[in-house]
Amino acid sequence: MTTTTPSERAAERTRSQDPYARITELDTATLAGLAERLETRGRQPGQQRIWQDFLSHANYPDGSRVLDVGCGTGLITQQISGRPGVAEAVGVDPSAYFIDRARRRAPRLRFDVADGRDLPYDDGSFDGVVMATALCHIPSPELAVAEARRVLRPGGTLLVYDGDYATTTVALAANDPLQTCAAATLDRLVHDPWLMRRITPLVAAAGLRPGQLHSHGYVETGSPTYLLTIVDYGADTLAAAGHISPATADALKAEARHRADAGRFFGHIAYATLPATRPL
Repeated sequence: MTTTTPSERAAERTRSQDPYARITELDTATLAGLAERLETRGRQPGQQRIWQDFLSHANYPDGSRVLDVGCGTGLITQQISGRPGVAEAVGVDPSAYFIDRARRRAPRLRFDVADGRDLPYDDGSFDGVVMATALCHIPSPELAVAEARRVLRPGGTLLVYDGDYATTTVALAANDPLQTCAAATLDRLVHDPWLMRRITPLVAAAGLRPGQLHSHGYVETGSPTYLLTIVDYGADTLAAAGHISPATADALKAEARHRADAGRFFGHIAYATLPATRPL
């Protein structure tokens, strides 16, 4: 009889819960909520500064085509389209809802519905591939990295940017109840919160030449927005599962806002970027 370890069982639960990992199964209301969360994050100046930083780790020759895998509603595809050397930015996502929203957001860019593990493009057809906060949601991420290598031209650049989500915190001290909300959100929304700790050997195993891993920190204090959504989602998730009462969930959300109003809120997520090249 096959047995599994507690960590394997926890990973299996995460796989079954992450809505991004089963995005094609979700109803419109759920998709709209996920899109709003992505766009709330994307509106934050701190996130935009990090995006500019991580995108600067790839240098594209003039006339380059760059593919954004797991593009969501197209926010980073738009950023890529404005980078030096980029002639065409293409976004791809398995969610038709997200792609429709991306097309309405940026009608001059190309967006296709497709899974990053099975890309509908010819070998060597892109000068760059970007995976931005996407790979942590993909079951069997090695398949997506292998597809990225396939569609890259020799000498082309893969840029992986993702959260080291195990670092996510809203705690002010040990046993802070708000941290329970953050943990519940990660359990529900992220397939693999430790992915970036294994990204260098994963990329190398696909036949790409990894560069230096870079770290980026995202902090919200006095006027939190995105990290408040982390608290809210986690509180609602715990209440829906019966772990806490609806009244307790409301109290946790109110506590987060009280801290913000009092100038005592703190939230942090570490992100990381790894550039890699396809050998000539």
